[in-house]
Amino acid sequence: MADPKENPFLDDPEAMEEEFDLDAAMEEEPDGPPERASDRARAQLEAVTAERDELRDRLMRSLAEAENVRKRAARDRSEAEQYGGSKLARDLLPVYDNLSRALDAAGEEKTAITEGIELTMKELVGVFAKHGVTLVAPQTGDKFDPQVHQAMFEAPLPNTKAGEIIQVAAVGFKLHDRLLRPAQVGVSSTPA
Repeated sequence: MADPKENPFLDDPEAMEEEFDLDAAMEEEPDGPPERASDRARAQLEAVTAERDELRDRLMRSLAEAENVRKRAARDRSEAEQYGGSKLARDLLPVYDNLSRALDAAGEEKTAITEGIELTMKELVGVFAKHGVTLVAPQTGDKFDPQVHQAMFEAPLPNTKAGEIIQVAAVGFKLHDRLLRPAQVGVSSTPA
């Protein structure tokens, strides 16, 4: 019987691919009838082949899983970079609203305070733009879009079509392609 330390399958993985020499295996086991040695050699070959196939299958599955994990990590990292600041941006939206209300309350009168508020608002909008936050600012007469607008009320208004925006209560915001807050609008319910 051959020394197991000299097994070509363990030393050379490519030897597993080579054809198994049945005559050589029968010569290695002279004790016992040739039929039993042949059966044992076939059984051994089948066992080794089955183990090889199982290991190859496990290797391929492990490689595929590792690739999936890598892709998932890259996608998660990209989303974290792009949308990681959404909570902070959402928390800053009331600041924009308050500055906007302050400018509306000041009216047309230009004072040092209103100029300071305007500059602060421009700076805030610039910071928003730098980080991918954009305004959703519909105009009166635009078509209502439920994807980016929130209807606060419906009212029949002459000379308008149903579904037209008749009043803008608050602007909305997007972070890249995700909606942070819909624009709050009034919508006409005048029948066509």
